[in-house]
Amino acid sequence: MAPVSEQETTQRVVVITGMSGAGRRTAAHAMEDHGWYVVDNIPPVMLPLLVRQLATDGITKLAVVIDVRSRADMQHLPAVFSELADKGITAEICFIEAADEVIVKRQESSRRPVPLQEDGRMIEGIRRERRMMSTLRAAADMVIDTSSLNVHQLQQRVAHAYGGDDRDELRVIVVSFGFKNGVPIDSDMVFDVRFLPNPHWVPELRPQTGLSEAVSSYVLGQPAVGPFLTHLLGLLDSVLPGYVAEGKRQVELAIGCTGGKHRSTAIAEEVARQLRDRDLTVQVMHRDLGRE
Repeated sequence: MAPVSEQETTQRVVVITGMSGAGRRTAAHAMEDHGWYVVDNIPPVMLPLLVRQLATDGITKLAVVIDVRSRADMQHLPAVFSELADKGITAEICFIEAADEVIVKRQESSRRPVPLQEDGRMIEGIRRERRMMSTLRAAADMVIDTSSLNVHQLQQRVAHAYGGDDRDELRVIVVSFGFKNGVPIDSDMVFDVRFLPNPHWVPELRPQTGLSEAVSSYVLGQPAVGPFLTHLLGLLDSVLPGYVAEGKRQVELAIGCTGGKHRSTAIAEEVARQLRDRDLTVQVMHRDLGRE
């Protein structure tokens, strides 16, 4: 077979992996909807051959689902990635995960065991799988925690990350959340805005959200907001070029208040607006809005 040409090395290869029950299939379908050639459950050692063949066919965007169903073949992944790198192709890793209790609930509702459950309890199988996947999790270019996401939100996350055509464009996700519901574990940076007065204690603002003009004006009008946003955006101006230089294509910023209804929502919208003014591609997600 002919060697991979210089033109063929423009291929983009994404390995979709992660925990069973976390949403790998949904992520794969979302990428397929955005023009990716998707292959499910290929043995890792076959990946270089597949990449070479698809390059010959002119396919430049390949997403491959690899998970613990491959069992012992997983150990070959580092060598496979090295082989691709020698051909000028850097395989990206998109790791989909969820909390143990969420996976248990999902698997029980579908009446399906997890791959490594064998004859034991489901939670034991999940923990075995998490240990086996820990190296890939640590090496991932992107981690998406679906514990608090529905199917449509996961599809939006994947579309934001992989729906565009520009490989070098940095995409930013700004997530508002409530600390009482836990910190998003897949965020790159977390900012706490609980130092601001809480609109919850203003009777006319309590039933509204940070998306309303009244709450937004109240939050953004606080004297501490201006300096906070100046420092936050200054920090981003410093680190985002470094992310681009290191090949990172997506950055997630999490902005939290107590419940994720007022302060974090208003600040997240304002941060997103100012980032768009810097010509960045930005998606805003309000994780806990409606959960209060």
